[in-house]
Amino acid sequence: MDAVLLALAAVWGAATGLLIPRAAYRFAVEPEEPWRTACPAGHPLAGPARGWLGPARCAPCAAPAARVPETPAPGAPASETPGPGTPASEAPAPEAPASEAPAPEPRTTDTPTTPAYAPTTLAPLVTVLACVALAAATGARPELVGWLALAPVAVLLGVVDRRVHRLPDPLTLPLAAAAVLLLGGAALLPGHAGSWTSGLLGGLALGGFYLLLFLINPNGMGFGDVKLALALGVALGWYGWTVLFVGGFAGFLFGAAYGLALVLLRRAGRRTGIPFGPFMIAGALTGVLLGALAG
Repeated sequence: MDAVLLALAAVWGAATGLLIPRAAYRFAVEPEEPWRTACPAGHPLAGPARGWLGPARCAPCAAPAARVPETPAPGAPASETPGPGTPASEAPAPEAPASEAPAPEPRTTDTPTTPAYAPTTLAPLVTVLACVALAAATGARPELVGWLALAPVAVLLGVVDRRVHRLPDPLTLPLAAAAVLLLGGAALLPGHAGSWTSGLLGGLALGGFYLLLFLINPNGMGFGDVKLALALGVALGWYGWTVLFVGGFAGFLFGAAYGLALVLLRRAGRRTGIPFGPFMIAGALTGVLLGALAG
């Protein structure tokens, strides 16, 4: 049964993780900009949920690049003759006659991906590992359904925050509501190892603590972190106040270690801002895993 549970968690993590790169690309914009609706090559992103769900690369970009004939063009030097299977984007264009203006270079769909669109393997891998770890620690308890449903959204938030230092409201607020509803449903089933009441109080406590930090130093703590803390507090509070403290503290510990490493490597200064969302999520995952193992 345990092996089947882990396999199902891995399949779920892979299936949902493969949807993260496209959603992260669309969400990873500056606060005043609209969500992206086209890929870097300009193709409209189509598919389920108005193009939000789908593979990392759109259909035109995923199509193979056009191939050129193997026969060299008349007059082309042997050293510049494209070999078999050479992509059209790498083949040298024939020189235009002096009396004719050079034709405009056609737009290719094989445009190199931008940094915001390129990663396609790390997010799915992280999602798989997180889901398998949650399944191994929680076992066949009702709250596992909630953990598996929340994990892909948490990974998506971490990716977006890492790229643009932003935690979008369409992700943080529904995540908090989903945590309350899913754990509330788990509390109604036999065999659960947590408390819905302590989860609600944990969300209020962690969210209130981050709100206090935001009010004290708005430049050091974003309001998106406050909203994310609501969901993470509910998840951590499910297993009690000790787990809430451990998970919350772990997030600060991970963030401080990362910042210190950047300073030591001279890649950042003391005033350099870092995305704190991924470390909050990593700390919460650590707390939930410890709470599930002890439950």
